Amino acid sequence: MNSIADMTTIIRNGYLARKRSVDLPYSKSKNDIAKKLLEIGFLEALESKDKKTLKILLRYNNNEPAIKGIELISKPSLRVYASSKAIPKVLSGLGEVVISTNKGILTGAEARKMKSGGELILKVW
Repeated sequence: MNSIADMTTIIRNGYLARKRSVDLPYSKSKNDIAKKLLEIGFLEALESKDKKTLKILLRYNNNEPAIKGIELISKPSLRVYASSKAIPKVLSGLGEVVISTNKGILTGAEARKMKSGGELILKVW
């Protein structure tokens, strides 16, 4: 099972069901990705309860979900890597890509600025 794919599906289904928050099993990678989504402004808040559960508060703007789409790029069967010059822009800059680099989990803009490539994890818009 791919835990990051499960995370994206749970977030997507939470928005479709108009939930205020969703709970995920805790992992460091999920926590780091959720922190980046929080920094970008796609999530409202994060709470980690005793390193077992990660609670994500979903953001809504005028009753519309902040995340219109979230999609996994790299899969266990097909890993996708990109250099700093080849990092894609999502919807001409309206969305963002999350990348795992040797400097940690970064957004596409941060990775381009730091000139660091890595594995493309997911894109969100």
